[in-house]
Amino acid sequence: MALTEQGLQLAQAIRQCLDQYVDIYVSEKLAPDEASRKKLQVHTFHKLSEAVESNFTAYEGLIFVMATGIVVRTLAPLLKDKLTDPAVVVFDEQGKHGISLLSGHVGGANELTRQLCQAIGAGPVITTATDVNELLAPDVLATRLGLRPWPKVRIKTLNAGLLAGKKIHWRIDRTLPHSVFYKRKLEQYGQAADLCVTSQLLAVIPEEREQLEVVIMSEVNLPELSNLPANILCLTPRKLIAGVGCRKGTPAALVMSALDMACRMIGRDRSFIDELASTIVKRHEAGIIYAGDSLVRPVKFYENDKMSHMIEAHQLEESAFVRKHIGIGNVCEAAAYCSAGERGGRLALRKTKFEKVTVALLWEK
Repeated sequence: MALTEQGLQLAQAIRQCLDQYVDIYVSEKLAPDEASRKKLQVHTFHKLSEAVESNFTAYEGLIFVMATGIVVRTLAPLLKDKLTDPAVVVFDEQGKHGISLLSGHVGGANELTRQLCQAIGAGPVITTATDVNELLAPDVLATRLGLRPWPKVRIKTLNAGLLAGKKIHWRIDRTLPHSVFYKRKLEQYGQAADLCVTSQLLAVIPEEREQLEVVIMSEVNLPELSNLPANILCLTPRKLIAGVGCRKGTPAALVMSALDMACRMIGRDRSFIDELASTIVKRHEAGIIYAGDSLVRPVKFYENDKMSHMIEAHQLEESAFVRKHIGIGNVCEAAAYCSAGERGGRLALRKTKFEKVTVALLWEK
């Protein structure tokens, strides 16, 4: 979002640096008619506050090119939770500095700031204490591993302990489907991690009461907060949803191959997929049905009107070709958001085209 001509120029430069689809919103003074909006490829707003309010939950990341004070005052009434608010990054008009303002860890604003600043030659301004001290916070690792932190209050407890020089020990429920994956990844990040039986996960002997623990476990096994030891933060696997679209009569082998390649693009394999989703128009598509059966995962098909709502709510890019043939212009991303439901989700992989198949991957929030 930008307010001035110079801000628009930087926004366009940022769009060119990102692989992902980027929408630009500018003051209507910069693009007063349809021809100029089309030429600049922008959306316009009359009031910044209205544009931010209507789009705050539509995007996973918001980049502002303007004074930080304006952004703070505009966002203040909309903020809800550090675990669900979008990433917010602010640049000055000359692109000298990029500030990670909101949702630096779980929302990914710190990593987005570093990525953008490296691309345009700006200086990153990151103020979260663990990052300043070059420490890997558990909520950062949770995002990288596709895990959900609980309870939120323990994030602060563990990060404070980390800053005080304490070490964090990780326990992983060995009965989780991908426990070995989590252990290997954590060790790559320099963390000490053990695979444990379920009964050992929350057991704390007296001499370990001061040791910081992060426990990776199933959501169904989470204890009551009152029963959770004060030195433990729990992480539970987020659901990974694969939104799938394909041409009529696409062989199952091509659908499975597309899912394989999509998962590899985010550092996973297809066994991580928890659910497949598509449009009701494809409910008899043998390739999609076979993929669900092969993975032993549910396949959910959604009505086009519900998917249209998701397209509008998340400002999803549409294809005129797809809209002509099935009535809506986006299948895989819209279906994935439908599957996430009220919890919402963050796209791990935007709509990606493979041979006769498109796939989007979304982590449930």
